[in-house]
Amino acid sequence: MSDATRYGHDELDPTTIATARARLAADRDDTLDRVAALGRDFDGIVAANALVAVDDEHDPEGASTAFERAHVASLMARAHDHLDELDRALERLERGDYGQCEGCGATIPSERLEIRPAATTCVLCAGSGPRRPPHPA
Repeated sequence: MSDATRYGHDELDPTTIATARARLAADRDDTLDRVAALGRDFDGIVAANALVAVDDEHDPEGASTAFERAHVASLMARAHDHLDELDRALERLERGDYGQCEGCGATIPSERLEIRPAATTCVLCAGSGPRRPPHPA
């Protein structure tokens, strides 16, 4: 891939757009399945705790139960964040600016988009500066 293509402002061809849409949709479906499974896990943990009188402060199992509940809640939050990222990527695809780096405006290499379909930055911009949470569109 030439530097002009890698760092330029190339338009995506229809095949690339279709592939990106399919990849984003598949990732979104997988993430929705993960959210549903985590929701069932969380409900199971809560239901199991409701069946016994648990005093987290004095019960030796209370800390691990609280940890499990917090861990699953954290995984659910991350999955919801990923859904938001995918939805924003689909919006960028519809607007026609999918695959453009939000940092420098260059084209994000297709290899990066293949691995991270919701990527908003090229490798150079992603590697520079501190990591920060994605900002809402």
